Amino acid sequence: MQEKGTISIHTENIFPIIKKFLYSDNEIFLRELVSNAVDASQKIKRLAALGEYKGELGDLTIDVSFDKDKKTITVSDKGIGMTAEEIKKYINQIAFSGASEFVEKFKDAKDANEIIGKFGLGFYSAFMVADTVEIHSLSREEGAEPAKWVCDGSTEFEISPGTKTERGTDVILHVNSESEEFLDKWKLQEILDKYAKFLPVPIRFGTKSESVEDGVDDKGEKKWKSVEVDNIINTTHPIWTQAPSDLTDEDYLKFYKELYPMSEDPLFWIHLNVDYPFNLTGVLYFPKVKNDFDLQRNKIKLFSRQVFITDEVKDIVPEFLMLLHGVIDSPDIPLNVSRSFLQADSNVKKINNYITKKVADKLGELFKKDRKVYEEKWKDIGLFVKYGMISEDKFYEKGKDFALLTNTNGEHFTLDEYQEKVKPYQTGKDEKLVYLYATDADKQDTFIQSANKKEYDVLLMDSPIDSHFIQHLEGKLENASLKRVDADVVDKLIEKEGGYENLLTEEQSNKVKEIFEKAIDNKTYSVEVQGSSPEELPVTVTMDEFMRRMKDMAKNGGGMGLYGSFPDNYKVGVNGNHPVVDKILKSEDAAEQERLAKQAFDLALLSQGLLTGKELTAFVKRSVELI
Repeated sequence: MQEKGTISIHTENIFPIIKKFLYSDNEIFLRELVSNAVDASQKIKRLAALGEYKGELGDLTIDVSFDKDKKTITVSDKGIGMTAEEIKKYINQIAFSGASEFVEKFKDAKDANEIIGKFGLGFYSAFMVADTVEIHSLSREEGAEPAKWVCDGSTEFEISPGTKTERGTDVILHVNSESEEFLDKWKLQEILDKYAKFLPVPIRFGTKSESVEDGVDDKGEKKWKSVEVDNIINTTHPIWTQAPSDLTDEDYLKFYKELYPMSEDPLFWIHLNVDYPFNLTGVLYFPKVKNDFDLQRNKIKLFSRQVFITDEVKDIVPEFLMLLHGVIDSPDIPLNVSRSFLQADSNVKKINNYITKKVADKLGELFKKDRKVYEEKWKDIGLFVKYGMISEDKFYEKGKDFALLTNTNGEHFTLDEYQEKVKPYQTGKDEKLVYLYATDADKQDTFIQSANKKEYDVLLMDSPIDSHFIQHLEGKLENASLKRVDADVVDKLIEKEGGYENLLTEEQSNKVKEIFEKAIDNKTYSVEVQGSSPEELPVTVTMDEFMRRMKDMAKNGGGMGLYGSFPDNYKVGVNGNHPVVDKILKSEDAAEQERLAKQAFDLALLSQGLLTGKELTAFVKRSVELI
């Protein structure tokens, strides 16, 4: 039997199109060929289980090999195999039954994943790296003859009797001159580690050296020798394919280290397992987030039937959970289509909602089960929870029951608990509740202590996301606002009935303002004389709450870039009731007045960490003189 023929394509030759569009992603060829070998191996197991294949299954290990001299890469399986007729059907006809549609639809494609896997083109990705491809196959059917198929990357093929004596299929790629980088042990190992690490059938890539015990020496110490063993690439039953009840904490931690060898142990994890209305398995880990590098390096890995697809999971996982690590595996995600299709796909939306619900349920469960342990982990968990509450209303509704607010004393409260705590003390004369917060407890200590003297509580909001969380929370709270503790003197932040009046006359106030403006000599500071307790600082330097908040959000990203470019403007609040101000007014020496005003102003800058450089040096010198 020998036959030559032409693959039925009614438009231009498809191979140059494959090469042209997929060149940037040409390593995918190995993923596709190994995946096909896995499918063939699983099919023979299935047929044997159904009683439709009576022969011995034997060892189903798939072999990947290469020959640098002959410039070949071979993928061999012991799966169902194919007859000559099946090769014609599956390789020549079915693979190209939609070729015309393919050419038309994907001629503008920019991403390999838009093409591979559509219209049975997985096998033909081999032509990205090979001039000629051979298939040697022996079918599982009793009495079947081996067959050989050869194609040189044109639409012509040749089928002839083969020489294969064992059931299965060998695909041999004759690598082209532009792709010789793949004729390298470490390059192939890297690709197999990336795409085949968790495939369900063993994949062997040559051998590797291992040290094994070899008795003891004269001193009674263990001896070791090096032996060659099969280099099995993959773990065939990764934990996400197993039942949670069969797994221990050690299993989950070991798997995490396998995925991310350089990372600290995660805080906890969620095992995903659903088969209706879509199929999804996986394990998501909450990592200890140390820095941005960890976030960028350790991404969630997406698989389809244990074949690695990508770690770009933006449209499948809710955005706020992109901070998580781990694995998601679903055959229901349309992996090989454009992102716009992915975003509109109903299964993807259901999966997105399911993951959000599972994470919320897990966090709620941890909070209720052991609040103390939950509070200890809050600094790490809080980033996820706050991001989720900002990003998704559904998550906010669940999250408000387990989101925690932490005060400067290190105490934790739920949103409802905190409202009950501060309502009696921090409601102003306008009946509006004010939450005070600090972003840097050390720098803002003076203001925190002023608030504490009045029995006010101060929250600590110092995570990278808090500027956005504050804004979001304020929009959700009824008849309440959040104010940074150093946004003004505390009596102005929470105005009460019968507050302090400025005891200076209008003429005295104007004079004090004039003295301070002259001493400061800087237009970015606007001076205002006001009434506060004589025990408060003589001068405070503050930035308007709204403007400072917008600038904080601009700094952390979030569409407030315009505010970030505005110059810093500060309010200088002079306490008209303070003895220092009285001393300034009573002095008849203008230079002395200015010196005292400058000293009081510099003290206020110092308390905010705003006094630097020459101004700080002058302040220290002046302080020594005053002593």
